[in-house]
Amino acid sequence: MSSVRTAAVEIVVPFHDLDPAGIVWHGNYAKYFEIARCTLLQTFDYNYDQMLDSGYLWPVIDLRVRYVQMVRFNQRIKVTATLREWEYRLGIDYLVADAESGMRLTKGTTLQVAVDLKTRELCLMSPRILFEKLGVAVPEGATVRASAAPAAATTQSGDPAAVNVREITL
Repeated sequence: MSSVRTAAVEIVVPFHDLDPAGIVWHGNYAKYFEIARCTLLQTFDYNYDQMLDSGYLWPVIDLRVRYVQMVRFNQRIKVTATLREWEYRLGIDYLVADAESGMRLTKGTTLQVAVDLKTRELCLMSPRILFEKLGVAVPEGATVRASAAPAAATTQSGDPAAVNVREITL
């Protein structure tokens, strides 16, 4: 991977983000990550509107948060998002730090995968448009494949699983 993309935002913690103990409620970190992620995606003109326009959804499939220090009301925090992988999925790392001291408060990661908007099939490799937006070469011989479970699989209810297999050469 040739270039690292990073973006940061500053947020002043509002009162409505607190829990009864007076610290930021744990679920609000996903919101802070989202704000920084949108700023990061905007740096290469592939935010959520552009994703939809290009024919792909990018759902978050994994969110991890490590709480290091408490964050309090009216604290000014800096949330940095760094794109660390993009060939097969979007892997973004986050760092929440006190904006004044730089002390690390929280860190986390998210993973997002491309899903074809028309077919709702998972793309096992990121679509060409992402490589173009990032200004990086598509890996030579790259093939995008999306598939569901093998034909013999069943859903939890016992019904046969829908199996859709397709291959698209970039």
